[in-house]
Amino acid sequence: RLRLSAPLAVQDLLAAVRFVLQPEDDLSLASLLVSPLIGWTQEELLARAAPRKGALWPHLRRTCAPDLLAPIETLLARADFDTPYRFLEMILSGPIDGRRRLLARLGEEARDPIEELLNAALDFETNATPSLQRFLDWFERDEVEIVRDAAAPLDAVRVMTAHGSKGLQAPVVILADATSDPDSAPRSTLSWTPDGMDRALPAFRPRKAERAGAIDAALSDVERREREEHWRLFYVAATRAEEKLAIAGSLSAKWNGIPPEASWYAAAARTLDTLGVAPAEEGADAAPRVFRGTAPAAPVPVRAAREEAMPAGADLPLWSRRVAPRAQLPPRPLSPSAVGDDEVADPPPTPAMRAAAERGQWMHALFERLPALSAGQRAAAAEAWLAARGVEDRAAIIAPVLAVMEDAAFADLFAPDVLVEAPISATLPSGRVIAGTIDRLLVADGVVRVIDYKTGRRVPADAADVPEFHVRQMAAYHAALEVIFPGHVIEAALLYTAGPRLVTLSPDALAAAKARFAGPEQSLPDGG
Repeated sequence: RLRLSAPLAVQDLLAAVRFVLQPEDDLSLASLLVSPLIGWTQEELLARAAPRKGALWPHLRRTCAPDLLAPIETLLARADFDTPYRFLEMILSGPIDGRRRLLARLGEEARDPIEELLNAALDFETNATPSLQRFLDWFERDEVEIVRDAAAPLDAVRVMTAHGSKGLQAPVVILADATSDPDSAPRSTLSWTPDGMDRALPAFRPRKAERAGAIDAALSDVERREREEHWRLFYVAATRAEEKLAIAGSLSAKWNGIPPEASWYAAAARTLDTLGVAPAEEGADAAPRVFRGTAPAAPVPVRAAREEAMPAGADLPLWSRRVAPRAQLPPRPLSPSAVGDDEVADPPPTPAMRAAAERGQWMHALFERLPALSAGQRAAAAEAWLAARGVEDRAAIIAPVLAVMEDAAFADLFAPDVLVEAPISATLPSGRVIAGTIDRLLVADGVVRVIDYKTGRRVPADAADVPEFHVRQMAAYHAALEVIFPGHVIEAALLYTAGPRLVTLSPDALAAAKARFAGPEQSLPDGG
């Protein structure tokens, strides 16, 4: 397990975040400048930073060439607009090329912490306002830990304790401290449970002359268990090697060149004596004692070296270092009902107007339901449906609806095969995207007819009296259908259910409304 804030790569990235949040933080700026992200040496930083008066950043801006500070200016320019994840990814994959620089300086060990820091930034953005200041505060308050797979193959030297090596293997294992004496630093206290008590008590370790009775028995038991653990750890350490095990150590003058008898080194030496391995020669340059087994193993065949796909040290192609172009997002769809503000002004409703509006709503409902029935069934079905809902004066509602539906000029619009609540979407030649739902749509040979219901109290007398907002809405439908059905004649009409009255709009009126459409409304691109 590893605390995510501990690796140097993470500290360098956090130094960049701290600096852009507080440009007068000299320590964070200095840490950033000498990190692999910028690459100054300590000598270069000292030469450019001293002597000075005031904060480091203003001093560098006054005294250094602009191209030298260009990466820092890039960070400052993006800090107020990027989320934490995008800011960190810009450092790692953008012009600064931070990921390659960090891995080149710190090795592959830095890759996991970098990726986990990016994951932490994404997790933060799903639960909080994604600002750099809030992210830094959240990250420093929370002790984020990552679990690393120590058994994964790694082309590196790993330093670990014998306890930590349990379950792992490596081609070459070196026991670098095998000459330590397990009795040199005995535990100063022990846990002792006197007779008659059900709970252990802490007790100071007695001197050798003071050992007696029950305390001596308890201490002997502790020493026995510690010595067993000492040899168990030696077994663990000595069995981690796949191909070669090296046992080494250093001795102080106290031991006069002879390792302690209870040390791992001494145990290994006694084992080599038993196996008949020649004793080691005297001198610092003497060859080590080597045991290769009672029956030499066959040598491992040498594998042919694989040709590298890219010669060592070769530069990546230029395109891999360029910032990817921003994705071109499609225009934001416009609903015909939102082509503008509905500025139709109605006078204060009278009781008669309210009654007409209520009749219009019931008529709208019948216009939606009755076309699916045959002409002979419509009147009875409308009567039963309105009666079930307690509607009075049903004849005044049903008769106008049937009159419109049975009119020879519009009967085909209410046939059972007409599309009802038909969704449409089209991109106009200007780039504007139209998306909406049409109340009734008839597609015939060479002709497309569209009707939109209006339930307002005000019913225009003719096409010239239709409100501008309604004309613009139908013009949007008309323009979209021209794209969807090229070569067809598009006819548009409004059905005012409070009348009811069916008003057909002229092509000239629709063309004039189309000319007033605004250009495409682009979605906000990434990065602002």
